[in-house]
Amino acid sequence: MLEEAGVIRGRVALLDAAKVGCPLQVYVLVRTNAHDAAWMEKFGRAVQLLPEITAAHRMTGDLDYILRVRVADVPAYDVFYKKLIAMVPLSDISASFVMEDIKDTTAMPL
Repeated sequence: MLEEAGVIRGRVALLDAAKVGCPLQVYVLVRTNAHDAAWMEKFGRAVQLLPEITAAHRMTGDLDYILRVRVADVPAYDVFYKKLIAMVPLSDISASFVMEDIKDTTAMPL
């Protein structure tokens, strides 16, 4: 019934990130000077093509976009970073590395 109504959009398996080789979670903060449709399409394409990006959100306020990225380690993040900036021009990018997951859930607060 919930699937037919579109409430349940799909079913997934939750994987152990360390056991599949991508234990490092990184939040990447992106700012751009371009906000035109062509840039947004190019950025959206880059987000879809880079499998390290597990979530991407357009934000309000100072920050334009936030990306959640999964990689093996800091050198792997550097490889990802270089791929991203080669694909789309960004005015500023910074990263915060997750040191500890205090709460990480996909459950909705029903």
